[in-house]
This record gives sequence, structure tokens and C-alpha cells, in this order.
Amino acid sequence: MSLTAASASASPSALFPSPTTAARRRFLHHLLAAPPRLPPLRRCSPYHWMAQFWTEGSLEKNNALVEYLKQYGAVRTDQVAEVMETVDRALFVPKGFTPYIDSPMPIGYNATISAPHMHATCLELLKDNLQPGMHALDVGSGSGFLTACFAMLVGPEGRAVGIEHIPELVAASTENVERSAAAPLLKDGSLSFHVSDGRLGWPEAAPYDAIHVGAAAPEIPQPLLEQLKPGGRMVIPVGTYSQDLQVIDKNTDGSTSVRNDASVRYVPLTSRSAQLQDP
Repeated sequence: MSLTAASASASPSALFPSPTTAARRRFLHHLLAAPPRLPPLRRCSPYHWMAQFWTEGSLEKNNALVEYLKQYGAVRTDQVAEVMETVDRALFVPKGFTPYIDSPMPIGYNATISAPHMHATCLELLKDNLQPGMHALDVGSGSGFLTACFAMLVGPEGRAVGIEHIPELVAASTENVERSAAAPLLKDGSLSFHVSDGRLGWPEAAPYDAIHVGAAAPEIPQPLLEQLKPGGRMVIPVGTYSQDLQVIDKNTDGSTSVRNDASVRYVPLTSRSAQLQDP
């Protein structure tokens, strides 16, 4: 789950003073014990910082959050706006946290739910591969929010699979979805969560039109490439300290095209035992 992505227009900073560098560093260190030096940022950074210093009441409702993301360019299409409005983020954020702030939130077990602008970014990148009837895989499904969005987009005739190696998170994500608009899809089996090593994918529902990986791998796992359908797309953060959000398109002949979409900061894609160790 990510901490950052890059730059936006200068107009918001004219209205809201930017915090000092020291304040930014203290905030991130407090939030997820992130190192004080961050990789280059992408378009969402200014409003990401602004959100931390706004009052809780500024983004009270889910629709207001989506409108906010549209204003600053993270949400660009009606398809993504509608699904993010339909799946209420508050149902996937632990009690005690403000769900509509554009920030990652801890969900336990050294995992996070990504910031809304990163959910929007990944949905925009994958939207053409999340059409009705398609298959989608969410590796490191965590809270279940993005898996639920995938399920709403591919519909009951499609398949959305969430893989998470922490059983308690699978149980929690299932409960989250049961309270959400995606509940009927969980009941009919077109949406499912499984306890497994996400690096191995989930062959039972392969091949996938869309694969999202919510943690950074040192390199692209081969099983995920094999389970990606020709014509399919994978979005995955790759790297250790220096990470890039990579977009992998599989061509009809089985070859792949790779491009970097952003510099990001995600928790590592690792084993269950390594994840549960104290940071």
C-alpha cells in the first residue's frame, strides 16, 4: 500500500500554505515509520499534503472525497468515479481513523489501506481491463476495498479474486465487503478472498484481464506474468527503497511491454512471517 505519488498544479498551494519539509517528514514518520527522504512525487502530492492539515469535517462524505479527487486529476473518468462513490471507503477503514482523508491508514498486521488517490490511480490504469465479464486479481488485498471495486466493475458475470496471506485480514475484508454495495457479489461467488501467498497468484481463476499488486516486489513475480491473459494488464510497484509503479501489458503473442507510471513508496511484498515481524 502506497505512501506517495507525484505532482499536481500549483493553484491549490496558492490557497493553502504548504507545510514545511520538517513537518512533512514528522508526519510520515509518525504515520507509517517511513524514512524521512521520499522518492520523487507525482501529480497527487500537493492535495495529499493539504489533506493532512485540513479539519476532519472537510471530507466527511465519500462523494465529497471522490469530487476532491476529480478536482485534482486523480479520478479522470466516470467509470472510476462511480465505483469509488458506490464502494464507501469508511466501511474499509478501522474505527478511530478518519476515512475520507487522502492518506494511507494502518489496518493491522503491518499492512495499510492505500491513500484514495492511489486507489484512483490504479483503477484508472486498469479500467479498460475491468469491463463486465472480465477476471481481476488483487494481490495483497488487505482491507478488501480495491477488490470490491474490481468486483463492481466486472459484475456478476466476471470474477474478482483477492489474495492475502494474513488470515485475520481475509476475515476482516470479508466482513467489510458484507457491509458494502459489493455484498451480493460476495454471496454469489463472483467476488472471493483467499488466504495464500500472493506472489504465486491464484491459478484457479486465471487467466486474468487485470492484476493489481498492492505491495512492492523486488522483481515481477513470474507466476503473475503467467496468469496474466494476453491483452491483459498488470499494475505493480517494483523495487526496494526506490520503487516504480510499473504497468505491464501482455501482448497477444505472449510478450510483454513495461512502462513506469510513477515513483511510489509501498510496503514490501513478502512472506507472512516477514510481514508480521516488528518493523
